[in-house]
Amino acid sequence: MLNGGLVSLQAILEELKPSEQKVAQYILAHPEEVVKLSVQKLAELSGVSEATIIRLARSLNMKGYQELKLRIAGDLNKQVTNNLGSYQEIMMEGSIESIMQAVSWNNIQSIQDTLSVLSSDEVKRAADALSRARKIDVYGVGASAVIAADIKQKFSRINLWCEAYADFHAQLTSAVNLTEQDVVIGISYSGQTEDIIQSLTEARQQGATIITLTKFGPSPVAELADIRLFTSSVEKSIRSGAMASRIAQLNVIDILFITMVSRQQEEVIPLLEKTRVAVSRTKRSSG
Repeated sequence: MLNGGLVSLQAILEELKPSEQKVAQYILAHPEEVVKLSVQKLAELSGVSEATIIRLARSLNMKGYQELKLRIAGDLNKQVTNNLGSYQEIMMEGSIESIMQAVSWNNIQSIQDTLSVLSSDEVKRAADALSRARKIDVYGVGASAVIAADIKQKFSRINLWCEAYADFHAQLTSAVNLTEQDVVIGISYSGQTEDIIQSLTEARQQGATIITLTKFGPSPVAELADIRLFTSSVEKSIRSGAMASRIAQLNVIDILFITMVSRQQEEVIPLLEKTRVAVSRTKRSSG
């Protein structure tokens, strides 16, 4: 069943135009009602035009109002059957058991919400581009550098030329030497990181294919991309938001990596086995 309507609306609410924001707020406040409404009736109740509702659906990368309703219905069904749909605030004065529960719950919620906004078509396009690339650059600063390092480690295991750069100057130095045969992955949860914007701009000028990994919605980083991978937007009030968003990003990278491996098993599986054996030699025997 389709879902992700409510997650997507919440993610881009603050970036919407005032008229689109008005109908989005109405939908978020009355989701059970909206799935039964025609576009004409929703326009009347929310005080906007029908065209505004259509534009809102397209801002969410959906074909139209009907798809938006189907995705909202899927969200409501998921909340009923799985008792999911909200993040837990972490109480610092709480017990260790309550912290364990809240952090784990928020990580799970972030991954599930991300599945609602991650496009399988974009994952396929990213896997295709990366598999063909002469060189892969990965740019991420701060917490995003951890994701970049994970990508480099994974791609190195299947013998891809992949470099991860956390330093802005190093990113630019590499970007100016890229070609049309190369691919860059730019990672910025907010989509607003100035270093990543400038580095991707330079790489784009050299003709490299740009893949971005950001939170769902429009952003300066995503606008530079040929291929856009999204994670969910974690609620701002959640103390573990940075942790939950990182887990969601790592999950997207795992999905992308396994997609690539599954399509080139004959070539890739032996490489994975070789690296596994090499690393296993460094481990102390339990015998």
